[in-house]
Amino acid sequence: MKKAIYIVVLATLMLMPAIGARGQSKATENPFLEAVNYYVSGNIDAAQQGFQALVNKDPSNDAAWYYLGLCRLARKEVKDAGVCFNKAVGLDSTNFWYRDAQLSATDTSEDLELTIARYERLLRDFPKNTDRQYVLLNLYMAANKPDKALSVLDEIEGRDGKSDASVLTRSSILRKTDKVEESYQVLRDYVAEYSSPYVLSVLGEYEMGMYNDKEALDYFNEALSLDEGYFPARLGRAETYRLTRKYDSYFAELKDIVSDPDASAENTSDYLEQVLRGTDQRFLGAFKPQIDTVMAMAVASHPKDSTLLHTASAYSAYAGEMDKAVEYAKTCWDLYPGSRPAAYTYIQFLTMGEDWDAVTEACQDAIVRFPEESVFMELDNYAKYNKKDYKGVLENCKLMLEKAAGDSAKTLSALSTMGDVYHMMGDNKSAYKSYEKALKVNPDYAPALNNYAWYLCLEGKQLKKALKMSRKTIELEPKNATYLDTYGWILHLTGNTLEAKLFFKQAMLYGGKESATIMAHYIVVLEALGENELAEVYRSQLKSLAKEDE
Repeated sequence: MKKAIYIVVLATLMLMPAIGARGQSKATENPFLEAVNYYVSGNIDAAQQGFQALVNKDPSNDAAWYYLGLCRLARKEVKDAGVCFNKAVGLDSTNFWYRDAQLSATDTSEDLELTIARYERLLRDFPKNTDRQYVLLNLYMAANKPDKALSVLDEIEGRDGKSDASVLTRSSILRKTDKVEESYQVLRDYVAEYSSPYVLSVLGEYEMGMYNDKEALDYFNEALSLDEGYFPARLGRAETYRLTRKYDSYFAELKDIVSDPDASAENTSDYLEQVLRGTDQRFLGAFKPQIDTVMAMAVASHPKDSTLLHTASAYSAYAGEMDKAVEYAKTCWDLYPGSRPAAYTYIQFLTMGEDWDAVTEACQDAIVRFPEESVFMELDNYAKYNKKDYKGVLENCKLMLEKAAGDSAKTLSALSTMGDVYHMMGDNKSAYKSYEKALKVNPDYAPALNNYAWYLCLEGKQLKKALKMSRKTIELEPKNATYLDTYGWILHLTGNTLEAKLFFKQAMLYGGKESATIMAHYIVVLEALGENELAEVYRSQLKSLAKEDE
């Protein structure tokens, strides 16, 4: 069970003022101080041994029990830590740190009410330790006691006054009790008395969500009058313009934001990604020149920020400008040559652009820099396969096998690829050997099962074996159109054409209509069953599919 453990920063150095330079030199004369020194220096094992020896010798040593609990808590032995803290509290219930530590090791998921009761007693006994009130407030909310949570909040605000944190907490509690309007009135009353760009921006977002555009803009503008660089308010104002289709104002605001070198690059990138994901293609198409400019300005303001460069790459690829996508991605990798994600992104965009020579060159560089990452060899294989450099693919796969060192996933990938490539080279004997080796590693490896079965089928050999392997693939992945096609076609070849039709119908449901090969097989099966009219319908669809591919 996942534990909801409230780990509090403990004042573990209660006794440390007495341990000066002279004390340290005599630590070995005092086993307790020696164990404390171990704990403070981070040698938890030695500290735990020392405190364990102390409680074994004297079970009434409350301080030793407390520190033993801290050691066990550091080792994430939460239940054992709780036992130690309970011992310490039992020996001295007037010590705040013992009581507080006892709570830090409480499993609230098992006994939330007990935890609440202990915190209530702690705060009654130690009213000056008011920071624990926030913990109690959260516990009340977890126990669905909003009235008690608000009562604690009243005490906090009565003592410390209102703050952004307190009014936002109050607003959140009220919202959870379905008092939505009251929750936002709390914030309105607060900003009428205090200046807070944060709370004003929260109100702006609320009004924007309620389609009160004027009120939203008023709040964002007021926030910016207090802090002209406050990012949430700047973005909020820009979003208000966008949602109200005031696009000239929107792009003017957005350009101002992204061109500000003091604005957070991370926040800028997050917002731009949000816009790209959240808007439809018509918007991106209609305002492509403006978005291009915004992206260029953002990168110019933060030319070395990897996140922004990645966003610009993704946008350029989405916009069909692969040269730009590659350029941004290459810049990122040049800036961060030790970054695997940067290398992978760059090579991925090269792959999308089908620049196979460049992919191979980049992969060779990445393989040298990250020799443990097989993904770069796999990408290199993909490029070499498309260049029909089958020998190069085999060499890579053999190297992958050498480096796999018992890694079944890498071994399977290499052996399966070798089987495919040997087949492309016309060496079916070697292909089948590779598939057999792969299936010894994992008898349920569907890619090898399917391809092995398909190539046997093409040769008209061992069709019973092929059918058995193919059957396993559709049991493993019943919605895979390619596997359904293989199984259906072998059924047809073995004289089970009527049964084959059932699996081709399934293939049509799961994407088969997008494959010329699957459609052609289905037409043959339908004609063999005398269903010529339905076969003609699919023949027409096949012709349309061929025209789309031209």
